[in-house]
Amino acid sequence: MRHAIAAALIIALPLAAQAQDRPQIYPTRDVAVTYRVSGQGQGAELTMQWSAAQRLMRMNMPGGVGYMVADHQNQRGFMVMEAMRTIMDVPMQQAAGVQQAMQDANFTRGATEKIAGTDCTVWRYQGRDQTGEACITADGVMLRAQGASQGQQGRMEAVRVAYGTQDPAQFRRPQGYQTMQVPQGVPGMAAPRGATPR
Repeated sequence: MRHAIAAALIIALPLAAQAQDRPQIYPTRDVAVTYRVSGQGQGAELTMQWSAAQRLMRMNMPGGVGYMVADHQNQRGFMVMEAMRTIMDVPMQQAAGVQQAMQDANFTRGATEKIAGTDCTVWRYQGRDQTGEACITADGVMLRAQGASQGQQGRMEAVRVAYGTQDPAQFRRPQGYQTMQVPQGVPGMAAPRGATPR
């Protein structure tokens, strides 16, 4: 009986190790990362801020037109358009981006790289709707990602990484903005409906 238990453990241990061989996909420390983003023949720079303890991410859109906040802990997100002073609730799949795709993905570990002066490990991933490759630090900061989803391809790579406490106000819903709704069946599109100031 003792030999059978030992044999079972010998078989199970490599399987357990394999199941755990996946990256940390949420930063464990507050950080702001500026990325160069390209896709569909266009390029831009944007900054993502992470409040690690609350698992909140803010993505500042290029040109200061607005920002999107993803609340991974409560599975909700919203988008703010500054010029129109409007706020719109958005599905987590849209707000969370690549992190959402990686949650249930299968990973294969690759080599290590240094991007923006920071070490990271390359992981190839295969998800339900997305495939790609990402270079992620040991503390969960994504420094490079490239992949394909629904026939579209994109790439982002960090050009600046700044660890440090992020202002909680950056992740709150703004007050006094008009509320907009996403029409059902048209992801990513918004139409005013029952606008109320917040």
